[in-house]
Amino acid sequence: MSNNGGSEIGAFFAGFLVGGLVGAAAALLLAPQSGAETREQIRQRGVELQQKAEESLAEAKAKAEAIAADIKRRAEELQMQSKIVLEEGQKQLAKAAEETKKAAAAMMGRKEEAAQEVAAEA
Repeated sequence: MSNNGGSEIGAFFAGFLVGGLVGAAAALLLAPQSGAETREQIRQRGVELQQKAEESLAEAKAKAEAIAADIKRRAEELQMQSKIVLEEGQKQLAKAAEETKKAAAAMMGRKEEAAQEVAAEA
């Protein structure tokens, strides 16, 4: 899951930068202005692109943090549910063991009674 998100973000930034460079090159070739004006325009575009990249990075970081927090919360919930299920299983196992002991004791008592009856008859 995280690999897909990382490749999508990387592809977005790569496309963003390539698009910005192509746009800047087109502006240079098609601009009917002086070199100083062109340099100023390039500087302004560079600042704009940097701001947009920083905003996109901040948004991606916030989304990643939100996803990480959600995953942590879900993991904690699953851990608590697992603990409850384990405790219930242990209780059922202890109950079954106690019932087995009682049944074995009852069977031993019946065997002894039968042995005494056989001994009495003989």
